[in-house]
Amino acid sequence: MFDAKWFFDLEKQIYDLGIASDAQSFDEIKQNLANPKRFSPDEFSDMCAYVILAGGFSQKTAKKIHATIIDNIHINGADFNVLIKLFNNKNKINAICKIWENRVNFCNGFYNCKSDEERVVYLSTLPHIGKITANHLARNLGVDIVKYDVWIQRLGVLYGGNSAFFDEIDNGKLSPLIKKLCDDMFAHLVSETGLPRGYIDVVLWKAAQTGLIKF
Repeated sequence: MFDAKWFFDLEKQIYDLGIASDAQSFDEIKQNLANPKRFSPDEFSDMCAYVILAGGFSQKTAKKIHATIIDNIHINGADFNVLIKLFNNKNKINAICKIWENRVNFCNGFYNCKSDEERVVYLSTLPHIGKITANHLARNLGVDIVKYDVWIQRLGVLYGGNSAFFDEIDNGKLSPLIKKLCDDMFAHLVSETGLPRGYIDVVLWKAAQTGLIKF
């Protein structure tokens, strides 16, 4: 495990199964990490909405809900009373409406940040965007960063070789110890594969989440 052959075998299995996507396809994610584009305010808002909706749902369900809500917003604008009938979660719908209504300022604020670290911190201040969600959103926007969700934390512990550290995993509050194990794992795989760690992250997440990696 944790060498180039292992990683590329996982990547191939994911492509062969037709599941190589997050909010975007894996090809789009890889390309945007290598050569980040500047997204429009509308695109920025749409991507915020996706990560807000993705929490607690399968990717298939999140994409379906996201498409319904975004299609409606692009036609009718962000009308809370309409959108809540499509998805009955007041906090998430309220956040999506606020981000859409302020999408120009929020998008400009993101691109006015001087560093990737500042961009991630900035995203975490947006409505309903927490720290782990901010990393997810930042990666989708082209920042070469890791999401550190529970699957990646488990892989970091597996890479570290000490199963006792599984007790330190917390999807709400990232332990510095677990973060270091994950960062060491990604540094190793970047060296092995030559790929951006943000892309390695999404492949490993998908492989773990779908059971291609056994714990």
